[in-house]
Amino acid sequence: MFASVAWRRIALATTALAISFIVAPSVQFAQAASQVVAVVNKTPITSNDIARRVAFLKLQRKTGNLQQMARNELVEEALKRDEIARVKMSVSTEDVDRSFERFSASNKLTPAQMSKILEQAGVGVEHFKAYIAVQMSWPRLVNARYGSGRMSSDELVKRMMENKEKPVTTEYFLQQVIFVIPESKRGKITGQRKAEAEKSRSRFPGCEQSKEFAKTMHDVSIRNLGRLMKPELPEEWKPLVEKASANGTTGTRVTEKGVEFLAICNQRLVSDDTAAEVVFRAEDIGKAKKSGEDPNSAKYLEELRKKAQIVYP
Repeated sequence: MFASVAWRRIALATTALAISFIVAPSVQFAQAASQVVAVVNKTPITSNDIARRVAFLKLQRKTGNLQQMARNELVEEALKRDEIARVKMSVSTEDVDRSFERFSASNKLTPAQMSKILEQAGVGVEHFKAYIAVQMSWPRLVNARYGSGRMSSDELVKRMMENKEKPVTTEYFLQQVIFVIPESKRGKITGQRKAEAEKSRSRFPGCEQSKEFAKTMHDVSIRNLGRLMKPELPEEWKPLVEKASANGTTGTRVTEKGVEFLAICNQRLVSDDTAAEVVFRAEDIGKAKKSGEDPNSAKYLEELRKKAQIVYP
């Protein structure tokens, strides 16, 4: 039995998705016989899936035809999930788990306590984590497909005049160090590779000698990421890069490639036209996400819907 828990509005991972939850005491979820209510590209959506999403919508205090809203959301997520899998741009399980941990901590709960609340509410941990995975992965596809869009010179000048001063941001030159884990060995040697990656950070000789350094170890690759400004950093790397010292390395992350860390080859504050454009674009993207009106996302999803086979039995 849980007392009512009011959850603050928070942002999940790389999205501006804000969720305001309220959990009523003793919510029960009846696991009835499951029926297929829709098929999206041969992937079934069942009545149990709908029931879990309805429970999720109730936690968000949504009103209206929740059954229809749930079905629409799950159809869209199935389309997105197919595309994410096709282009192989899914976030890792570890990324999702860390997001779930942050979500729990932001509400002063342990992951175990949060899991119990979700199960009691009828949502379920796996349903919620699947939702998080799509919300984290989809913006990557949209950005990769459409990019951020270039500003015209006139628009850039106008924004700088409105801003009254040229924005300042941090420019990084980065290298990606990957301790490769073959797919066949994923889960078997991840701990070992993570320990190797962590140990190598203290011995990292710097970006100029990094490739020679990699040759002294087994299955380690170096990738130059070039110039990236702070607003352009991937969300999953941003806190690690910001925490790292200049000419140092970030903490490690387990990804779909293996265990990785980034080397900070150089960093400096910049305030040129390119930096201003990057900052202004990031601000615009942030506003679009908060309003839920990303036109590129809607366009991409509509293209997928037109090509998809969606059947309602």
